[in-house]
Amino acid sequence: MDWLYATCNVAQRFTLRAFADWKVTGRENVPSMGPLVVVANHLSNLDPPLLGASLPRRIRFLAKDTLFVGGPLVRWFLGSYGAFPVNRDGADVRAYRWALNLLNNDGALVVFPEGTRSRNGQMQKAKPGVVGLVRSAKASILPVAITGTERMGTWMRAVNPTGRIRVRIGEVFSLPDIEGRLSKEVTESLNTMIMQRVAELLPEEYRGEYRDLGRSVRSAD
Repeated sequence: MDWLYATCNVAQRFTLRAFADWKVTGRENVPSMGPLVVVANHLSNLDPPLLGASLPRRIRFLAKDTLFVGGPLVRWFLGSYGAFPVNRDGADVRAYRWALNLLNNDGALVVFPEGTRSRNGQMQKAKPGVVGLVRSAKASILPVAITGTERMGTWMRAVNPTGRIRVRIGEVFSLPDIEGRLSKEVTESLNTMIMQRVAELLPEEYRGEYRDLGRSVRSAD
């Protein structure tokens, strides 16, 4: 139901402009079509609706399955908005197939490779699943850096976001074309390369595990 997604984004932009110092840079970097995996750091529960309001393209999400236990209305809302439940405790074949089908139909999927919200706003070591998904779908990757949402707390803060919130969108890129099955070491290297692109967009104090990998950049004003 794209009307629900569009309505939520209009409302989220209103609250961001009304209550927060919100700025997005790099919107011109978002491809208008084709399979796209949006890779971002994860600071709070506000991040998914923030990205929906910030990116000029219909995006969908993989969300932890515990969010879907609030009853049929909650499941309907999350599903209509574009979220699909994923079990983070192990390989979730159903969620993987859903994501792959979305990308094979030129959709855009948001992935938070850390798997959970950052501690104290600093990036944690990412899980490797995004590499296989990107390679299977032959998707492009769009790095996005979020700052300012680390103290937002619950989902209810979406109606009252405050503070200095920045969304910085980097340049789209692709993984190198490597034949055959990847070793654990190569997978880890590609995973690090992806996270480095996000780290490069963040101020140093947000980089955490990737502090020594990202080039020093100035945060968006």
